[in-house]
Amino acid sequence: MATLEASEAEALSECQGLTIEAIPKAGQPISHEGREYTTIKEGLAHILVPHDIPTSHDPKMSKEDTQKQQVFYNPIQQFNRDLSVLAIKTFGEDLILRRTQKHEHAQKKGSKKKNKTSQSEIDKPMDNGQSVARPLDEPPSKKRKATDNIEDVSPNDQPLKKTKMHDTVEDAQSVVIEDVSAISEEQNGAAISTGEAPLWRPGFKILDALSATGLRAVRYAQEIPFSTSITANDMSSKAVESIALNIKHNKLEHKIHPSTGNAMAHMYSFVDKRGYDVIDLDPYGTAAPFIDAAIQAINDDGLLCVTCTDSAIFASHGYLEKTYSQYGGLPLIGEACHEGGIRLILHAIASSAGRYGMAIEPLLSLSIDYYARVFVRVRKSPNDVKLLAGKTMIVHHCHNGCGAFSTQYLARNKQIQNKIGNPMFKYSFAAAPSTTEQCEHCGKKAHLSGPMYGGPIHNPGFVERVLAQLSSVDRETYPTWDRMEGMLQTALEEITFGVKSKKPNGTNGVEQLDPLIPKMDPAELDHHPFFFIPSSIAKVLHCQAPPTAAVRGALRRAGFRVTMSHCKPGSIKTDASWKDVWHIMLEWVRQKAPIRKGIEGLKRESAGYGIMSQGSAFTDCEKGAAESEVRRAEPWNGEAEKARTKEADAVNGDAAVVKTEKSKHTRPSYRGIDYEVVFDEHLGRDHDRGKRVRYQLAPRENWGPMARAK
Repeated sequence: MATLEASEAEALSECQGLTIEAIPKAGQPISHEGREYTTIKEGLAHILVPHDIPTSHDPKMSKEDTQKQQVFYNPIQQFNRDLSVLAIKTFGEDLILRRTQKHEHAQKKGSKKKNKTSQSEIDKPMDNGQSVARPLDEPPSKKRKATDNIEDVSPNDQPLKKTKMHDTVEDAQSVVIEDVSAISEEQNGAAISTGEAPLWRPGFKILDALSATGLRAVRYAQEIPFSTSITANDMSSKAVESIALNIKHNKLEHKIHPSTGNAMAHMYSFVDKRGYDVIDLDPYGTAAPFIDAAIQAINDDGLLCVTCTDSAIFASHGYLEKTYSQYGGLPLIGEACHEGGIRLILHAIASSAGRYGMAIEPLLSLSIDYYARVFVRVRKSPNDVKLLAGKTMIVHHCHNGCGAFSTQYLARNKQIQNKIGNPMFKYSFAAAPSTTEQCEHCGKKAHLSGPMYGGPIHNPGFVERVLAQLSSVDRETYPTWDRMEGMLQTALEEITFGVKSKKPNGTNGVEQLDPLIPKMDPAELDHHPFFFIPSSIAKVLHCQAPPTAAVRGALRRAGFRVTMSHCKPGSIKTDASWKDVWHIMLEWVRQKAPIRKGIEGLKRESAGYGIMSQGSAFTDCEKGAAESEVRRAEPWNGEAEKARTKEADAVNGDAAVVKTEKSKHTRPSYRGIDYEVVFDEHLGRDHDRGKRVRYQLAPRENWGPMARAK
């Protein structure tokens, strides 16, 4: 024991000489200004944590130790940070390429105008009154009008009135440097030059608005190579001291700039000048107070990353008055409440952006553990903003009864053609009411949720490119690799219903994706939001819960598309109506899991009785016939059913004949839906899914955001 203590003391004494200038390594002790720190590594970043703060990643760590970690390091959100790095990197590659192509196009146009100008100088009359002939195949030069787009000329040809005051290395959208010797250490990340000709490179600025220790900012600087400037802001002066310490330890003073101040005030300061290409909002609780300022500070075609950890507000009905004040809508109640929460957050962002002529395009929206994380592309487009009312919906939800829901959009966007045949939109009011006060299935009172965002919550092209980005990274650097793959794949299937958008077009059958992220149709609606869980709706009918694969197989056999939601295990997302769902569930009761006392065993005021009373296979149960229960337990037989009908006609005479003529059907039906239902579990399974980690389970109690910083 004494020998062990001596060896530990010797090892500690050897490391006591390490200063903050030492090369960062995981687990190394650092001494700085009389304080001892421990270096921990996440991704390619190293941050310093005070020596008495636990840095374990063990999920079984005690609650007391997790409270000590507080703002210094939260291993629970490593999945959030890993995903954010890949998402921003994927978006950045698209943005850099678009700006490069735009710059090259402008340069070509500028060179053509210069050639035309030089030719016009040649064609001017000489002093002796003679002029030089212009070639016949060359058109005359055209004077530039004041209304011409300034981007059509090179930067050197722009008039002084169009020149902006923010064209510096730090704030400019792009940088061109002629002399390598003139490049400062801070500018090296923004431009590269060769001896022959300057190389133009777009800038890529990121704001970590609520940075705490600066871990996100350091990871963005280390793992996104084309980032040129990163600002790590925090209101706490102690937090900014920690940020500066970590920046110095990672040798990133040339790229990361610490900032002390209110995040909203910092972002509002960019209203009239060039802002950020990416803004990351990751507060403790809701991000709602920061959204308006972020919209003001983000560049056109920029990326807004938002985290909201107040799931008790946006995904629960306990504080609906606060949900409305924060997000401008009421929460959805039931199994799909987390997807409803995501749509409330997107609605808050879209409505805030719409005030300034900005439209949003959700690229990826996820419900993760105890929080929601959305990645939204924001662009200046007043025409797209006009579509917002037609993409905002109210939800009618029967949460006290059968759980069915329906959607109602606030307005209608109808595409028509103008006089010359070009497409345009006509905006009109939506018809009202779209439903009655009572649920059409069970008769219970329905309630309102929303308004909330009614468009697609993912961009399939973006998700595909993040997955491609994921396949090329090191698993040791991204230990949450398995979970990221599973959740991204589930999100992709959720928006495409499992239909692959591209076919392999590369060598050896490998899919080659275009580096540009395709933009989605700004008028597209999500006609089939939310999901249901078979075990939950089985409780309504008081029957045995069907296997998920059996219900999926029945829906697919009936011709509907089926997938799962990333929000909850066992979920079913489909384009089938609730009439079809209840028809299949009643067939499950009739074919596979008959209720012991039939419809007579249900209370007349229950939701299950209201649904079963609308099924033709259960309407005769009220007579108390013992034969009815036996028939429901047997597979449906068309010939036997016809024989029973003829027998009833013979007994009841002409009245029965008339009844039969009016109610002829070949199989049991629910409200006019009478197709055959086959519970094909083999068809309901996705055999090409592989063994992916699609849903995270809490590894310990109190798995959450830990304590608020004091």
